Amino acid sequence: MRRRPALAVAALVTVAAGLAVRSAGSAGVLGAVSGPAGDALYAVLVYALVGVLAVRARPWVVAAAAWALSAAVETAQLTALPAAVVGLWEPARWVLGTTFHAPDLASYAVGAVLAALVDTAVTRRRRQRARDTWASEPPPPAARRSTR
Repeated sequence: MRRRPALAVAALVTVAAGLAVRSAGSAGVLGAVSGPAGDALYAVLVYALVGVLAVRARPWVVAAAAWALSAAVETAQLTALPAAVVGLWEPARWVLGTTFHAPDLASYAVGAVLAALVDTAVTRRRRQRARDTWASEPPPPAARRSTR
C-alpha cells in the first residue's frame, strides 16, 4: 500500500483506538494511563493527517509539524476561545479540548515520535520489498534487431 492511503487508514484506526482508550478510561479499566495514551493518539492522528496532506515530507518533518499543531491546540486552551467554541458545538471538545494541561505536551511528543518511527519502518519495508521484487524478476528478453 502506498504511503497516502496507508496514512489515511492509520488515521481511521487511530480514531477508533482513541475512542476505545477513552471508553476504557472512563470505565476505570485503564486508570491513569488513559489520559496520556489518548493524548499520544491525538498526536498520532495529527501526524497521519499531516502526512496525508504532505505525503512527500520526511517522517521527522511530519512529526515536528504534528507536535507543533498539537501543542498549538493545547496552548490555545490558555485562552477562552476553545471553551467558547465547545459551548457553541460540543463535538469540538474532541479536537480543541478546554483545559490546558502541560504534561499533555510530552504525550504529544511521544505520539509524534512513535508515529514517525512506525512510518519510517513501514516505508523502509515497502521499499525493500519493491527492491527484492525487482531483483527477483527475470531480465526482459533482448530486443530483436531489424536487418533492414
